[in-house]
Amino acid sequence: MTDSHAHLDACEEPAPGLVERAQAVGVTRIVTIGTGIDSCRAALALAEENEGVYAALGFDPHRAASPDAERLDELRELLGHPRVVAVGETGLDTVRRFATPEEQLRLFEAQLALADELSLPVVIHSREAAEGTAAALAPFEGTVILHCFSSPDLLPAALERGYYVSFAGNATYPKATDLREAAAAVPENRILVETDSPYLSPQAVRGRPNEPAHLVHTIASLAEVRGEEPGTLAERTHANAAAAFHLP
Repeated sequence: MTDSHAHLDACEEPAPGLVERAQAVGVTRIVTIGTGIDSCRAALALAEENEGVYAALGFDPHRAASPDAERLDELRELLGHPRVVAVGETGLDTVRRFATPEEQLRLFEAQLALADELSLPVVIHSREAAEGTAAALAPFEGTVILHCFSSPDLLPAALERGYYVSFAGNATYPKATDLREAAAAVPENRILVETDSPYLSPQAVRGRPNEPAHLVHTIASLAEVRGEEPGTLAERTHANAAAAFHLP
């Protein structure tokens, strides 16, 4: 199994223990995410130090009004590392407004340009910003991964354009029927799973810090709604992650 999106640098427990427990349940690959320049450096170090861990590096929309937004040259340099598999997370967020929409869009477009320049996939953060996200992504011709999918209004564009759609633990919550319906609609070659550790623990372990080993609960929930065996979905999403991120 592949955890396509985790924040190992934000977890309280050191990464080696998290990785070991994940591997014990079959999670053999983890993509850890950088969200600012310091987080990117930490994510890259974790990818270097832990077997099966890779890094996606970017500045999330909350950094759009921070000094990080002026450090794109440093980000470009980090993105050249062989353990880096994507740009991001980056995108738009109208819920937590740490930056104006204009500042967020400027940073988003700059990272899309980096992904295009470096021929890397892009990992997208979109919270209640489906229209703006779809519009910003329209000219981008590279691989798109919609992380922690929570915007059913974005699903038609995602399906039409062949984006990868990644589901996290919030899709297992009792009231999240719209997310499970979305998961059922995603083609078998475009669905991914993630933990977004240490956030959004699946319902079975809700109230505890999330970690990559908990991916099994999200896979079980999504497999049920898709009418599949958990093992089948685990294998399929593992293969999809390899294709999306060009992983071995």
